[in-house]
Amino acid sequence: MTFRKSNCGCDIFRIFLVRFLFLQSKAKMGTLQNLLFTICIALRCVTSAVGVIHVTGYVGREVNVSCSYDEGYESYEKYLCKNDCGDSDVLVTTSESRKNKYRINDDKTARIFTTTISDLHSEDAGKYWCGVTRNGKDIYTEVELKLAQDSCCDTVTKIESYEGFSESIVCPYESRYQNNPKYICRGNRPSTCLQQALITSDNKQNGRFRLDDDKLLGTFTVNISSLTKNDSGSYLCGVKRNSELDVFSAVELKVKEWCCVKSIKIKGTVGQPLSLQCPYPPQHQDKGKFLCKGEQLNSCKDITNQSRFQLEGNGSFSSFSVVITKLEEADAGTYWCGSDSERRPGNYTKIQLSVVFLQHTSTLPSAVETLGKMSTQIPSNPIKNARHYVVYTVPPLLLLMCVFAFIVHKCKHQKVKEDEVVMNKNAQNEDALEEVTDAAKNNIHGNQEVVMCKEETSRQQR
Repeated sequence: MTFRKSNCGCDIFRIFLVRFLFLQSKAKMGTLQNLLFTICIALRCVTSAVGVIHVTGYVGREVNVSCSYDEGYESYEKYLCKNDCGDSDVLVTTSESRKNKYRINDDKTARIFTTTISDLHSEDAGKYWCGVTRNGKDIYTEVELKLAQDSCCDTVTKIESYEGFSESIVCPYESRYQNNPKYICRGNRPSTCLQQALITSDNKQNGRFRLDDDKLLGTFTVNISSLTKNDSGSYLCGVKRNSELDVFSAVELKVKEWCCVKSIKIKGTVGQPLSLQCPYPPQHQDKGKFLCKGEQLNSCKDITNQSRFQLEGNGSFSSFSVVITKLEEADAGTYWCGSDSERRPGNYTKIQLSVVFLQHTSTLPSAVETLGKMSTQIPSNPIKNARHYVVYTVPPLLLLMCVFAFIVHKCKHQKVKEDEVVMNKNAQNEDALEEVTDAAKNNIHGNQEVVMCKEETSRQQR
């Protein structure tokens, strides 16, 4: 016959007391033997309840209850139960590994069986028993389950920073946790923090995150570089504990953008002086001024120690100027100037400087312009011997085309019979001379272009 967990653990003291009084009433040689027998029975019952397992879970999440057993019981049935562990109190067994919100798994190599309880509620807190089924009384181990809310914490440390900067989150812990693993995660849910950790003390560098543990001060610091607005939010600093819930502290990080930055663009010439104007609020009259160069404000390099850069104030106390005595090509880039050493929004100016070279222009007229002027000139002397000149009004480009066409035409027809050419030219010349005579009489002096071409036929006739 199989018995589930008995209540002998609760009656140990009563059994031992009754047996002790009974032995006192006897004065026999077997008194000591009977006493030892009674103690052994009591210890047998106590052994099954020694070593209470403490487990803590979060409401709404799941928790694992792990129980070990002795060698030789690998093939025996295991179970998890509540209350008196009657048949109705058994929650799940290895024979039926999944039941409602309970799952059980038996690792026979490690001789540990684990029960997972999911979707925890406040009524799930209390006492449980890990049992091993055997003939007679079962072997059991007591389990105490505590529940906590899956949120943190009563106090929150608030930190503000700006885009592009680096920020350090300092997480304190008690001295007894010096050698415990540390980590940090986003959000405010302790139940999943370790699984979603951004960085742990085992891996001190992870991208933009770095973790340093100062055991003497009892703090570990997480540095986040190159901040963006997406880094804003809640963070949890965690210290891992073995048998209890991890210890957490909460941090709220707010990353601001540089909404109030004044940005100007300036162009300078190589070899020439240049002045940069940097306004500042009146309340910063007595504060130190700065000028640095770099794409990011938090990493720009101070250049006021260079002799070519001179900071000068003015009488209005509303701005100061930076004079570059002789601009160089390498001076192009992004500059930051202001009057606030903390470089907060609105207290500095962003200057984008571009550099150009001095342009040299030529005074020589182009060939086309020269030709155009020559073609538009009107001779001051009257036209003589109109028989040898023809008057046309043409643009310069057309004149060039006429000269080119004439040369080609001459090459193609140089083998034509001389007599035939002479006869045709004579006939044309007579008509042309009459037209030239009429045109010369009615010619109007103005913006007309006169082109004089000597007739080839006159040369041939002579």
